[in-house]
Amino acid sequence: MRLGRTLVQTIEPKNVQAILAHKFKDFELGSRNDALRPLLGEGIFASDGAVWEQSRALLRPNFVRNQISDIAVYEKHVSQLIKSIPADGSTVDLQDLFFRMTIDSATEFLFGQSVDTLGSGSDSASQSASKAFAQDFQTSLAGVLVRARLGPLKIFYRDRVFTKATEGSRKYVTRIVEEALTNRALQESAQAEKPIDHSYVFLYELIKQTQDKRMLTDQLLNILLAGRDTTAGLLSILFLTMAKREDIWSKLRDEVLKLEGRRPSFEDLKSMTYLTWVLNETLRLYPIVPLNVRVANKNTTLPTGGGSCGTLPIFIPKGQEVMYSSYSMHRLPEFFGEDASEYRPERWEGLKPGWAYVPFNGGPRICIGQQFALTEAGYTIVRILQEFERLESRDLEPFKEHLTLTLASKNGTKVALIPAQTRSSAGAL
Repeated sequence: MRLGRTLVQTIEPKNVQAILAHKFKDFELGSRNDALRPLLGEGIFASDGAVWEQSRALLRPNFVRNQISDIAVYEKHVSQLIKSIPADGSTVDLQDLFFRMTIDSATEFLFGQSVDTLGSGSDSASQSASKAFAQDFQTSLAGVLVRARLGPLKIFYRDRVFTKATEGSRKYVTRIVEEALTNRALQESAQAEKPIDHSYVFLYELIKQTQDKRMLTDQLLNILLAGRDTTAGLLSILFLTMAKREDIWSKLRDEVLKLEGRRPSFEDLKSMTYLTWVLNETLRLYPIVPLNVRVANKNTTLPTGGGSCGTLPIFIPKGQEVMYSSYSMHRLPEFFGEDASEYRPERWEGLKPGWAYVPFNGGPRICIGQQFALTEAGYTIVRILQEFERLESRDLEPFKEHLTLTLASKNGTKVALIPAQTRSSAGAL
């Protein structure tokens, strides 16, 4: 039961495959859409049916390889992150820095201007507005999470702080959209004072396809949510794990040192085997979206779980909520071995778990930003290992999950990083 509602729960890969792929059209997001709508509008993560299809068609062309593989997109903000890490071995909460870095890089990629939360702390009006947006966005996300958990009881949820933060978040992005639309109109009429900046900006590409101000605002906020929280959560848990596992840090650093101090290219990142294993293993044990719910929009069935033996198809009536847990499914011994609960990156040598491993979902709704997130995470990891020789844990507590819309560390990532004796030249290239 979930606040008076009956749930069907599953960790069977066949059922997850049916929900996400084979019977995709039999299921929708249900009440989640309404819960997220104050902040995300009718964006790709808060819509179903024709509205979702339109959103995906609009966004997908903008996640092409040549944009994801542009390392300059990541370097600016990763360099700022590294500068923010104490060089004297004192304790730092990397999770806080990772969340700030990812909103900085995501806003620059999406809007063409970063909120620059890791910046110098300028008191200019634009800097103050940007940092206010970053705080509003965080506050609004917390509020929509409460709404999602309340389900039908969300009609009783009243929070002036949430309402004000949500309005502030949407107004900030809408203003950026309006400026971009105005600039485009001026460029087309040859009245602009400055020539068009040909560097890639997600918003500028979207404007080529639609000038609907509300739609643009909705989509930008949706992608910002995915671009910030998923990558930051992954990096936070990964570094917390490595701080307690010197063997993993050492193996990964040995692989990184083969670059001989140069910045990794997209091709370098793709070819680094142990890095890939570490990312996979972190996402296996700590999937960034560990729980998900779908609602049947018609009478349907799932392949297994029915009958007295539990192996026959099971009837799912229209309106039934079905929860699937990638967190639990990713720990099934029959797919990942008897040591499935242990963190062991080497298990990925030759491992092909299929639908038992869905860190970015699957089927038509598979995350369109998957490669962007993995590339940013991989690049950040490599650059930090180039600059620092040792990673020490400053947290004696066991790992505790903190679940909002995504998964992170409840206690943060409290560590110390010891600079390499000979700092890499990567930052100066």
